[in-house]
Amino acid sequence: MRKVFGSVRSRAALGATLVVAVALVAAGIAVLQVLRADLGDQARLKALVDAREVASKIAAGAGYGALKLDEDIPVQVVDEDGRVRAVSEDLEAVTGTGSASVTPVAGGEDDDKDDDDGAGRVSSEEEYRDGSARVDGETGDYVWAAVEATDRWGDDVTVYAGAPLATERGAVTTVRNAMLLGLPLLLVVVAAVTWLVTRRALRPVEGIRREMATITASTDLSRRVPVPGSYDEVARLARTTNETLAALEASVERQRAFVADASHELRSPVASLRTQLEVGAAHPELLDLDGAVEDVVRLQRLSADLLLLARLDAGERPSSGTPVALDALVREELAQRLGDRVPVRTEVAPVAVPGSRGQLARVLGNLVDNAQRHAGGWVRVVVRAEGRWAVLEVADDGAGVPEGERERIFERFVRLDDARSRDDGGAGLGLAIARDVAVRHGGTLAVRAAPEGGALFELRLPTG
Repeated sequence: MRKVFGSVRSRAALGATLVVAVALVAAGIAVLQVLRADLGDQARLKALVDAREVASKIAAGAGYGALKLDEDIPVQVVDEDGRVRAVSEDLEAVTGTGSASVTPVAGGEDDDKDDDDGAGRVSSEEEYRDGSARVDGETGDYVWAAVEATDRWGDDVTVYAGAPLATERGAVTTVRNAMLLGLPLLLVVVAAVTWLVTRRALRPVEGIRREMATITASTDLSRRVPVPGSYDEVARLARTTNETLAALEASVERQRAFVADASHELRSPVASLRTQLEVGAAHPELLDLDGAVEDVVRLQRLSADLLLLARLDAGERPSSGTPVALDALVREELAQRLGDRVPVRTEVAPVAVPGSRGQLARVLGNLVDNAQRHAGGWVRVVVRAEGRWAVLEVADDGAGVPEGERERIFERFVRLDDARSRDDGGAGLGLAIARDVAVRHGGTLAVRAAPEGGALFELRLPTG
């Protein structure tokens, strides 16, 4: 049972069927109530008309024996003493009227009275009662209309006229039976149509599921799910899924390239260090201790860079603790570079940004290292505020970065030919790390030509 109703098609068909069933039952009950009330009103109206017609004859002076009551309309006339003065023909038994008797009392003497007090009257009041009557051997339920009248002799009587309820109940029964017969058929049709429509609507979803299962089993991220030609939610789901697969494929490719490049970069210092240690083990007098230390330092820096990139790729966000004063950060970091080959000039203004001081210090160090590596005689660091942005610029008087290479230099393990020839051991990760840190802090890092002709790296960070 759980498997049957575990699919969207089954739940949709069941839900639609239940909703339609509840709506139809409610509508059916309402229709039956309205129909019953309407037919009941018609029966009461007919009974009232018949009762008033007989009462009018009595008020006009007609004697009880001369009323000539139609046998098709059950009528009973009862005086205020409870005596039956007149009944319709073939009326054999009654309930719900003023008397259970259907035999008129001897009233012919009233017709022979000489004293005529004038015309009677008919009361405007009316009353309805439910009861029954047997007419010519057939018993049925009736609604009785009671109308009071005064005859020409001044006697008060009540006229009871009945209207059969068989028509009302027969119509209600017919409609109810029709509903009971048609409701299951209609629900079957609703369930079938909902099942087919839902199945057709979800067919592309099943195609997407099968393709995703195939991709998962084959680990081939170059495959894409089919996109239906419609412009509905399923088509948007398919396009979003393909975009996710493309982003995942690109991420996996970057990881593979990262691992390959990292292995390549690690191979050289490890091989060099191993060679030096093996030579030192065999010939201690030939051990290049300074070179070994440089290789260890290079490995240490490369390992730190790779670890930071791994954390950034994992989505690590800087903590939103105490704001970092960029002007103080620049002064403190550059104070440790007084002995560098290329001097660094500063123009800093007070400005603070939220973020990680350690990561921002790494960005500043990487940018200054890059600038000193390519500078001819000076490097300039500027910190200023521009609206809601803090701007840190690092410029040099070197050859600059060709316009076509200004985005490529931020890729990992990328070193331009000129940089490679003059590199002192960098692995091409400094600028990539700097941009990733900038993005994680909600900022940007770009490069353009400096006014003096060299390169100008501009880091923009939000101040709040």
